[in-house]
Amino acid sequence: MAVPKRKLSRSNTRHRRSAWKTTATTLSTTVENGQTTYFRPHMARVVSDSAGTPLYLEYKGRKVKDL
Repeated sequence: MAVPKRKLSRSNTRHRRSAWKTTATTLSTTVENGQTTYFRPHMARVVSDSAGTPLYLEYKGRKVKDL
């Protein structure tokens, strides 16, 4: 296991840790059957019937895979 040769100062440790930033996920919305649905763009989404049973995966308006 790697062991640091010298102790890292508190300010350098905090500066290094503050460089790791995350961005908020972009969500797209659609209204289906009077219900607002949020989904991530560029990902296949599950299409279900009125009872909530998953039917198939859809991507860019096309059927991708049966479930």
